[in-house]
Amino acid sequence: MTITIRDEELILAKERAIFLPNEQLLAISDLHLGKAAHFRKAGLQVPSTLAQSDLNRLSNLLSQYQPETLLINGDMFHHDLNTDIDEFERWKEQYSNLKFVLVKGNHDKLHEKQYENLGIEIHEPSYCTPNFCFIHDAVKCTEENLYPISGHIHPGVSVYGKAKQSLKFPCFYFGNDYAVIPAFSAFTGLSLIKPRANEQVYAVTPTKVVKV
Repeated sequence: MTITIRDEELILAKERAIFLPNEQLLAISDLHLGKAAHFRKAGLQVPSTLAQSDLNRLSNLLSQYQPETLLINGDMFHHDLNTDIDEFERWKEQYSNLKFVLVKGNHDKLHEKQYENLGIEIHEPSYCTPNFCFIHDAVKCTEENLYPISGHIHPGVSVYGKAKQSLKFPCFYFGNDYAVIPAFSAFTGLSLIKPRANEQVYAVTPTKVVKV
């Protein structure tokens, strides 16, 4: 799905990402690497393949769009260093020419040296392009002339069929004041969006992005 915001083209990918052709920038949010390992450490039976599955989806996006910059708009890592993050470090070795940027979110609590060792450039509280302000929680955005794009809430939408049955999907939300992009990680819940007049919602189905 290709849309235009602030006279700039944005591509909404069904893998829950936004590509900005003008900036050669691929943006995702709420990757939550390490979440599965954190739960396993606590004794919960969570599949060990979740992190690899998310990284494989990300590899497909990087292959498709060939961005110069990968922007993670908060909550890249769920907790402390663990086996999932070790896997990320090995995965990242194949992208030596890609710039990794993290806008810190509420779960991003590694030490500055740990981010540096992983080759990740930190921005706090936001990373701005000529038209947009990427920030984990749009409520905190102070860039008045830019359109905020946030994550954090893992937005979702209910889609109703003719027989009044409903399905819930992750979604992209473009409101009057700010946008929210879906959580990239498959290991997250959904917070249902209720758009107001003139606001746009795009559901992420298994096969495509659709306007609802």
